[in-house]
Amino acid sequence: MISIRRSQDRGKSDLGWLQSYFSFSFADYYDSRHMNFSALRVINEDFIAPDSGFGMHPHKNMEILTYILSGSITHEDSMGNQRTLSAGEFQIMSAGTGIYHSEFNASKTDPLHMYQIWVMPNQMNITPRYDERFLPKSIGKQLILAPTPTENAFIINQDMTLTRQIEVANTKETIEITDNRALYIQVVSGKIRGNTIEAQAGDALLVDKEYLLTIEFLVESEILIFNLPSN
Repeated sequence: MISIRRSQDRGKSDLGWLQSYFSFSFADYYDSRHMNFSALRVINEDFIAPDSGFGMHPHKNMEILTYILSGSITHEDSMGNQRTLSAGEFQIMSAGTGIYHSEFNASKTDPLHMYQIWVMPNQMNITPRYDERFLPKSIGKQLILAPTPTENAFIINQDMTLTRQIEVANTKETIEITDNRALYIQVVSGKIRGNTIEAQAGDALLVDKEYLLTIEFLVESEILIFNLPSN
């Protein structure tokens, strides 16, 4: 089965300094039809004004990935990490037994655009950890998250992978999804077609259980492919 989550149907919050689009129920946005997809709990697309951000706040038992699309972010946490990350960089935190962190756009002039992604872990109360990496964009597939050490991917405490794929126009490939797996495909930029369904930046394709999916890149596009246990 394949369905689409249109960009304009996402939840939205506008706090002035922060504009957010919620793929799943989050904060004041609630939709019982969109609570999660398998272990994928949050995909927030955030636009943060200069000299603004999230103050120190707690998390527990969640895998938290941040992908910087443009601008830069200054990170600080209770594990002693203090970092500034720029476009193309990823950071991951396993909140485990509990952490505090802040994320701030310290620029006085440039807005920050990022994806905030939460994955529910398959192990509770682990020791918190932090990692970060610059992963330059290139045509083709790049593994971002994996449950075991693989290539240059971050380790995640869940039976899933996340792949970033960038392709030029008219590239096409077919993916076979087995009956115990599901795909959530977030379009970061460009436009694709999944079988007969067109999706563009902000849209997502949801594919669940034993399905043959053909992806066609209609223009040069970037997508994030979450391969997860089936719902």
